[in-house]
Formats: sequence, structure tokens, C-alpha cells
Amino acid sequence: MDKYVSDINPGKKMMGQQTISATFLKARIEKVDSFLAQWVYEAGIPFYAIDNNSFAQFCEAVGQFGVGYQPPSQYKLREPLLKAEVERTKKCLKKQEQEWASTGCSIMTDAWSDRKRRSIMNLCVNCKEGTTFLYSKETSDESHTGEYIFNYVDKCIEEVGPKNVVQVVTDNASNNMAAAELLKVKRPNIFWSSCATHTINLMLEGIGKLPKFKGVIEKANAFTIFIYAHHTTLALMRKATKKRDIVRPGVTRFATSFLTLQSLAEKKEALKVMVTSDEWGKSKWGPSSSKGKTPYATVLSISFWNGVSLCLKVFAPLVKVLRLVDGDRPSMGFVYGELQKAKQEIIEACMFKEAQYKPIFDIIDVSAEKPNGI
Repeated sequence: MDKYVSDINPGKKMMGQQTISATFLKARIEKVDSFLAQWVYEAGIPFYAIDNNSFAQFCEAVGQFGVGYQPPSQYKLREPLLKAEVERTKKCLKKQEQEWASTGCSIMTDAWSDRKRRSIMNLCVNCKEGTTFLYSKETSDESHTGEYIFNYVDKCIEEVGPKNVVQVVTDNASNNMAAAELLKVKRPNIFWSSCATHTINLMLEGIGKLPKFKGVIEKANAFTIFIYAHHTTLALMRKATKKRDIVRPGVTRFATSFLTLQSLAEKKEALKVMVTSDEWGKSKWGPSSSKGKTPYATVLSISFWNGVSLCLKVFAPLVKVLRLVDGDRPSMGFVYGELQKAKQEIIEACMFKEAQYKPIFDIIDVSAEKPNGI
């Protein structure tokens, strides 16, 4: 009798429905993803834009709207929606403006050049609630004198409110320091502070100019320039390192040098194998060629690799501090302590020999105690 009766199993039936629904849902998601991908590729949208919180909110809003949503026109995006977003942003910044009056704020300015080599100066205001971008100004036709920078910053102080400003933060360039002197005369209650990131970067650059380290850095740079200057050497290097580059760009010139030394140290054995290989020896740039002798000798030099190792041991503690102060976390409270830790690590790297670490400490101490040079 049982063979003529179907087994009643709600769970089994539900599982079948779920499988069908899951398959259908997967197909729908893939279709939507495909249309989104097409738009991203055709419009040249950066891939990281997909991680923006505002994009996630947009997707959720479209889903809640349902069928029939029509995107805004170019005019609507360019005019009314843009103006509405500006007003919304201003309202969001009210909390920061209230914080300026409550606990004070810092004015931050920096100058940089874009790809067209236009000189641009930015002004931002930082407080406990975050950083607000005020405005930027193209200054290509202006001479960046101390007086010019002072007037630019002073105008910002007036806008924010002199009573709300605790300090002005810039890098240590001489024109900024001249502006600091003018501010001291007009507004003696406002400090002009040096950027911690720039100060520590100057420490690293200063140490890198000491003869013991300068020679190693110059040899490393010369080797990488030689490798990347020729198709043959570049191909052999990438073959030896399994397509990994030896130059790692950093945010500053010194950071690039440090990362390159680090990269060379990691690929030391692969590079030795490369320059002693038959392919390298038979190439146009082998050790028998006039231009190939120096790179060959550099890679096989014990003193060079010992120098690279010492550079990394000395620079690494300060690079760690540089990364800490360059992050979003407030760093004023721990910079001094971290510098002391870095100095102890440098002492150990120099085998506790005062003659080796004293010149390094002299540079650190001068930069830390008188970062402004005034």
C-alpha cells in the first residue's frame, strides 16, 4: 500500500521551494550586477566608489522605491540637487561649528601642485568632531611669501572666529615660519605649530644624509634606476622576483627610499641569483659591460647588504612613528613617548655604541625641540 501513497514531508517540499527561489534570486542579482558593472566600466567610475556608504544608501532607496524609478536629468544633478546637497552639508557641519566655539579648533593649511603643475593652497579646520574643508585657492601667479601666507590664514581665522582658533598647523617651510612670526605679532594668543608628519619626515631625511646611510641609499637608487631603464634588465628582474617590483612608491621621497630598501632586502637572494645567471651574463647589460659592472658589484657586495640592514633597523622605528602621526587618530598625546621608544630601538640597532647613534639623536632632538627652526 505504501508504494501508492506519497510521503508527506513539509520540510522536503519547503526545501524544493527554497532551492527554486534561491536560483531565481541568484539570476536576478546577477542581472542587476551585470547592468551595474556595464555602467561602471562605460562611465569610468573608480572601483572603490562601490564601497561608499552613500552608494549603499542609494541602492537601498531604489529597492524600497520599487519598479519604475527614473534617474534625475543632468540639469537636475547639476543645479537643484547640487544646491540641496550643499545646504545639507552645511547643516551637517553645524555640529562642528558649535564644537569650534566650545573647545576650540585648529586651522590647517598646505600647498601642493596638481598634474598641470598649478600651485594650490588648501585651508581646513580641525576639531574634536572632525575636519572641515573651507576652501582652496590657486596661487600659481603669486609669490608664496610669509606675508602672503599670513594674510591668507588670517582671513580664515576671521571667518572661523579668532576666539575659536587655538593654533595654526603647517609644514616647516621657511615662508610658513615667516608667517608664524607675523601671526605672533597680531594674534599672540594663537600658536603656530609644525605638522608632526612633516617634522618626522625631516628627521628621516636628515638621518638619510649622514654619510653612513647616504651611500647605501644612493647605491640602491642607482641600482633600481638601472633595472627600470632597460627592457632586458626589467624583464629579468621580474622573472627572478616572480613579477614583483623592487620599487615601492611612498607618499614622500624618503618613504619611497625606505620602501625600496625594504623591498630589496626581501628580494636579496632572488636578485643575487639573477645577476649570476647565464641570461644576465650573456645580456647586453651583463657584468662584462661598462654599465653593468656597478649593479653587478652592488648586488654581490656584502657591505651593501649590511648597510641596507642597518638602514632599515635605524629608519624603521621612526617610520613607525610617521605612520602613527599620519593617521586619523589624534597623535599629540603619544608622539613624545613613541619618539623615546624609537630612540631606544635605534640605540639597540647601533649596538649601544654612542659614536654611532649620537649623530642620529642630534638630528632627532634638533627637529623635535625646534621644528620651526626659529
